Amino acid sequence: MSRLADRVAVVTGAASGIGEAIAIAFAREGADIVVADQVDEAGAASVLAGIAECGRRSLFVRTDVAEEASVNAMAQTALEHFGRVDILVNNAGIFTESLLENMSVAEWDRVVDTNLRGTFLCTRALLGQMLERGDGRIINIASQLGQIGGAAVAHYSASKAGVIGLTKALAREVSRRGVLVNAIAPGPIETPLLDSETEEWRNAKLAELPIGRFGTVDEVTPTAVLLASAEGSYYVGQTLGPNGGDVML
Repeated sequence: MSRLADRVAVVTGAASGIGEAIAIAFAREGADIVVADQVDEAGAASVLAGIAECGRRSLFVRTDVAEEASVNAMAQTALEHFGRVDILVNNAGIFTESLLENMSVAEWDRVVDTNLRGTFLCTRALLGQMLERGDGRIINIASQLGQIGGAAVAHYSASKAGVIGLTKALAREVSRRGVLVNAIAPGPIETPLLDSETEEWRNAKLAELPIGRFGTVDEVTPTAVLLASAEGSYYVGQTLGPNGGDVML
């Protein structure tokens, strides 16, 4: 398997969940991986071991994607170590629940800053060197909630809708300059993020899903590999949805 042979990818939020799965899937396809996550290196042991098992190189950089200095330091470290970054996966994100009438400004800012500001900061930090080479892929992890909204998650839905809008706008700016920008909007996936949901919420969501079950991370990673590889060369500004039928466009 070598669809990403000798490519270098930065995956944010790669220590667990969808990010970890994408990082390992990319390594399996021949890429070297920069693991950017807010946990310490011990917290990223699983994904680093998975990359090593694929015979690829990895670099861990502790990163808070909502902080400009942290993101710029990560980008500089990645470029100094590998010389270039070919693929950026903006996956880092947080999820909380609150009715808008009860939501604090701090909670709104925390979610939007991580999910949307973080995508902007990481993209800005690594876009220039892609444009200089006329080659690059940016994959933004959105959510089906950014397409349909959800009760008690206005901040999360707004942040992910913003990611989708950013994806489309940036694709119009840079696709003719060799950088392809797309998004993935997964439905509910069995990850630590979903584990925090109440049983009531899980049962209600299962009842809504046409497929009748939650997805797995391995049902998201093929979409990421497609968008990162030569096979995805005609996808521009798209939002692909492995969502079990929660959204049908």
